[in-house]
Amino acid sequence: MAVLVTRPSPDDEMTAKALRARGFDVLRAPMLRFDPVPFQDDADATYGAVIVTSANALRAIAPHLADRRLLKLPLFAVGENTAAAARDAGFGEVIASKGDAGALRDLVLASAKSKQLKKASPILYLAGADLARDLAGELGEKGFTVVTHTTYRMVPVPSLPREVCDAFVAHEVEAVLHYSRRSARAFLEAARFGGVEISALALPQCCISAGVAAVLRDAGATQVTVAASPDENALFEALDRALQARSRPNL
Repeated sequence: MAVLVTRPSPDDEMTAKALRARGFDVLRAPMLRFDPVPFQDDADATYGAVIVTSANALRAIAPHLADRRLLKLPLFAVGENTAAAARDAGFGEVIASKGDAGALRDLVLASAKSKQLKKASPILYLAGADLARDLAGELGEKGFTVVTHTTYRMVPVPSLPREVCDAFVAHEVEAVLHYSRRSARAFLEAARFGGVEISALALPQCCISAGVAAVLRDAGATQVTVAASPDENALFEALDRALQARSRPNL
């Protein structure tokens, strides 16, 4: 029996490795494809900091950052995974929030309050084409000027790998991990296209947030477990809870 990881590449590889270390067999079906967008920095713009909510935003522009002035700016990142991507890209001062974009917003506000960040200087937001929340708008309401540059888009993958469809038919999948609303919707469409939607939705669906879980519940899934916090360790704990509940005999 295997856990199906729907996270986009290359992050799905890290997730698969972590799951195998916990004793799970793993199948991968990245439901979103990473597509970089050409990045053109405004050489005349003077920024006070950079904010990033996804490692993909940094992967998209990393090849173009050598000797760029942006690397000298403090960078505020969502979580340690994104922070690690920022350091790999060459940023020297990286500050990571613990949690989601809301936690990142609060971190920026706290840095401005403590005078570590000048509120008068514009902030560069390196972002994806589809945003789960309006972080720039939220900071704008607090008096910041945020310049958003789209550096990548995630394109839905229309079908599941043949081996994954076969595994659903053979009842060889024990749970599915979901990391975003968009990837969850793409998974549902791909499962429907592959003729395995009923088999897929009958399994435990482990979701990184309540918003992601809502997509699966609306589609008819009844075994939906939500991570206690929006990070992978919490998602793995949700997976453990889901499988324990599934193996518990009905009284």
